[in-house]
Amino acid sequence: MTGMTRPLLNRRLAEFGTTIFAEMSALAVRTGAINLGQGFPDTDGPEEIREAAVRALRDGRGNQYPPGTGVPELRTAVAEHQLKRYGLAYDPDTEVLVTAGATEAIAAALLALVEPGDEVIALEPYYDSYAACIAMAGGTRVPVTLRPHEGAYRLDLDELRAAVTDRTRLILLNTPHNPTGTVLTRAELTAIAELAVARDLLVVTDEVYEHLVFDEAEHLPIASLPGMRERTVTIGSAGKTFSFTGWKVGWITASPELTAAVRSAKQFLTYVASGPFQYAVAEALRLPDTYFDDLRADLRAKRDLLCDGLAQAGFEVYRPAGTYFVTTDIRPLGESDGFAFCRALPERAGVVAIPNAVFYDHRAEGEPFVRFAFCKRVDVLEEAVSRLKGLAG
Repeated sequence: MTGMTRPLLNRRLAEFGTTIFAEMSALAVRTGAINLGQGFPDTDGPEEIREAAVRALRDGRGNQYPPGTGVPELRTAVAEHQLKRYGLAYDPDTEVLVTAGATEAIAAALLALVEPGDEVIALEPYYDSYAACIAMAGGTRVPVTLRPHEGAYRLDLDELRAAVTDRTRLILLNTPHNPTGTVLTRAELTAIAELAVARDLLVVTDEVYEHLVFDEAEHLPIASLPGMRERTVTIGSAGKTFSFTGWKVGWITASPELTAAVRSAKQFLTYVASGPFQYAVAEALRLPDTYFDDLRADLRAKRDLLCDGLAQAGFEVYRPAGTYFVTTDIRPLGESDGFAFCRALPERAGVVAIPNAVFYDHRAEGEPFVRFAFCKRVDVLEEAVSRLKGLAG
């Protein structure tokens, strides 16, 4: 175009280019490297749930526009899940909203609840869509940094309290936390809840990895703590729990007022999505406890396989308490630039990873850290570990 002096891209999005996931996945394809960067499983979830989706398609359920709030079967299943797992009672008609994955839930919540000039506190490093959604809402991002300490990433509660100002609108949480694998403790969540109540803040909490917790870690929804149910938007998703990430079925649970606010924004995004898959996810949420136990056991074994292999390859490894990602420090390998390391790794070792610095406002804080995903087949992880061992030499 000629004669145009104003940039085409909205200035709020000018800092965001192509996501690192697209770049690194393209690099994996180009080099034939094993992709441990983007977090999607390489096998499908339960066969009976896939068949439930096929059955819905054949029965004509969801092939046309489903209700804007989500099909009643799924909203009811989400409410039952929250009550059974956490003792949180939600009305499926007024307090549950189905979304096009958790990403849309985050976008709709922030677009609905944040106005220009509002400050949003997010735990850094953060999933990259958080920054973009805060920007689209006109909010100001205020990162509070999780830092490694004694083998895990920790939240400095004093730093969090100091970040709150008169302009703070909400705290955006993610636990279990991507990319660090941290699971916030009951004590940490209680302190955050007390801060939110004292300063009259909203909380939007991304809990998509709620079932992927290991060892002694416990997932505790902050909405279950005193004073929090009426000020919290809780986000869940089927993709991570049931290994159908392409279905894009997510949801929020919140008070009627918060749900109505988020719905007001969501209806002008996708309006509705994933019709037949919603019926299948309703069945998935009612799977027996053995499914969730087996999922955790399987991923724990894969976590240990990859973490042990990365340590043998010379990385400093922060063994995650949750999610299916592991963060490593590359400095023991004589490296310090995560971007350069990840861009060279496919040629050096035939493996793709993600530089954590993309998840930081304070890029220097994340520069030497690299994230790997372990939601892959055992044989794939074993081959990746074998390839990475060459780095130790």
